[in-house]
Amino acid sequence: MKLVSWNVNGIRACARKGFLDFFKEADADLFCIQETKLQEGQISLELEGYHQFWNYAEKKGYSGTAIFSKQQPLSVKYGIGSAEHDHEGRAITVEFEGFYLVNVYTPNSQRDLARLGYRLSWEDKLREYLLELDKTKPVILCGDLNVAHNEIDLKNPKPNRGNSGFTDEERGKMTELLDGGFVDSFRHLHPEAKDVFTWWSYMNKVREKNIGWRIDYFIVSEKLASAIKEAGAECFVMGSDHCPVTLELDL
Repeated sequence: MKLVSWNVNGIRACARKGFLDFFKEADADLFCIQETKLQEGQISLELEGYHQFWNYAEKKGYSGTAIFSKQQPLSVKYGIGSAEHDHEGRAITVEFEGFYLVNVYTPNSQRDLARLGYRLSWEDKLREYLLELDKTKPVILCGDLNVAHNEIDLKNPKPNRGNSGFTDEERGKMTELLDGGFVDSFRHLHPEAKDVFTWWSYMNKVREKNIGWRIDYFIVSEKLASAIKEAGAECFVMGSDHCPVTLELDL
């Protein structure tokens, strides 16, 4: 089974930059996107053979997630059951016979860390939600988690320590999640791989020089770790300031 996750930084803009070409080429069983930046009815994607599920933020042109699935899920849930967080369209869960897939777009704590408290609250609520799901069946979590977990996950860790996405608090929440019975699929297979990033600033030639951060993930329940066949990043796929990340499972 093949899964793809991509922060498209506005699906309407990404659609003009080759999204459909990559979508067709990927031929994923499940394709998740984040930061759709639109409301219902603002785009019509012709994705033959796929069921589409969209979660829109109340605020226009902001946040948003979607899942495109070849198979009809047993159930679909929007949000994580938190009134504080569910108005921003940041999560969709689809249930299948053998697992739950949870697609999320984690809040950014912002450059001045003004939203760090909100972000940490989100982390706690999300972890509780995932642990509850995991009691029933294994979980696959994917999306833009807006954190580089370890120094190996960004090009310049020392000057960025304490900055949004690399604070001790955000990194600690990722550690808590993994310690709760989950596995970072990419690091599971490639524990020492360097210079593999999923986001680059739009600043001049930053992506060309591969000065990036790995902040997009596939995290799976420990009980699925043995099923991971491959996990990677499609670093050369353009159309967004993020690149798609992929996961192949033998289920």
